[in-house]
Amino acid sequence: MSIEINREACAGCGACSEACPGSLLLLDEKGKAAIPKPERCWGCVSCVKECPARAIEFFLGADMGGRGGRMSVRREASMLHWDIRKPGGGLKTITVDSGDANKY
Repeated sequence: MSIEINREACAGCGACSEACPGSLLLLDEKGKAAIPKPERCWGCVSCVKECPARAIEFFLGADMGGRGGRMSVRREASMLHWDIRKPGGGLKTITVDSGDANKY
């Protein structure tokens, strides 16, 4: 599975469900995000970017060069801060301005 949902942190806003291009995420009977068929996840990270509670993380497996790290996103206005937690500890942050997404 390419994403992991922290159900305790989930605010139940549904932003992830709206953002998922494969319609794979939904809110369960408790109003928390769920992915009933994780094997169908494309790994596009749309849900990770849209989750205001940072309850969804993208698993960076060895096939992606991540060796088991996890990535989440913090948003500040148009700035996206991609936080990558390394498996042995440590944090790397990559910041991009989403306002520049279509600049080039």
